[in-house]
Amino acid sequence: MSESPPTTPVCYRHPGRETYVRCTRCDRSICPDCMNEASVGFQCPECVAQGRRSIRPARTAFGGGETGRLGHVTKTLIGINLVVMLISIASDRGGDAAAGGAGFGGLLGGSTPLTEWGAVLGRAMFLDGSIGGVAEGQWYRLVTAMFLHYGVVHLLLNMWALWVLGRSLEAVLGPLRFIALYFIAGFGGNVAVYVFSAPNQMSAGASTAIFGLFAATFVIMRRLGRDTSAIVPILVINLIFTFTVPQISIAGHLGGLVFGALMALVLAYAPRSNRTLVQVTGGAFLLVMLLVLALFRTFTLLG
Repeated sequence: MSESPPTTPVCYRHPGRETYVRCTRCDRSICPDCMNEASVGFQCPECVAQGRRSIRPARTAFGGGETGRLGHVTKTLIGINLVVMLISIASDRGGDAAAGGAGFGGLLGGSTPLTEWGAVLGRAMFLDGSIGGVAEGQWYRLVTAMFLHYGVVHLLLNMWALWVLGRSLEAVLGPLRFIALYFIAGFGGNVAVYVFSAPNQMSAGASTAIFGLFAATFVIMRRLGRDTSAIVPILVINLIFTFTVPQISIAGHLGGLVFGALMALVLAYAPRSNRTLVQVTGGAFLLVMLLVLALFRTFTLLG
């Protein structure tokens, strides 16, 4: 009785392809199209996928993941500001703000109906005799103001700074922590305007959040042991402009700087063992602090 000839192994995914290579994990035969080079030999696609699922995603020293390197939040924030600028320009029907402002063809200064609606305003009487402002219940102004700008030049300067600072910070912090930093800094700057500026003074712009990003960059670089000599002169120059250029909100810039630094300290120095809990708790504490300050100012203006 004759023995049957040995059969040639075929790829488990492509039965028509003969192969003598086997997956080092599951020992199944794999053809060249299914081979994935491993530290030892080759692995099949299923074993590679299973290995990736079992590997814990890499985290930065502050809890950020690889998604932050893509800069999605920074790009989204810039996109929102651009869209709001277009809506602001469109809202000024028949006005002098051809490009959302006044002077140089509407590129500088000036306001539009949208900025008047959403800028930080403590309490004031409008031309129609109505009274409005944060003290009158328009709390949304403390948030909307960070997305409104007085003219295209104002917008472009802030968006350039956001593009430069935002991508680096988002890469090390991750999307969620970066959003928290941006919001606390911007909100903190707007609350500072509400608390320390004249009640009838309007203020808007992303610069409250931007100054917070400047402070956060300094804190993060110090935490990582990197040289901060490049960021300090830029921060000093911006502070000089804040105190010398007319119509710039000193309270807004300093408020954003302070609360951006505080939030960055929370994110950078949270202990690794319970990092997320400390970061969330610290961020919530800063938010409550700001709300208390805003409430105190409201009682002062109405009392």
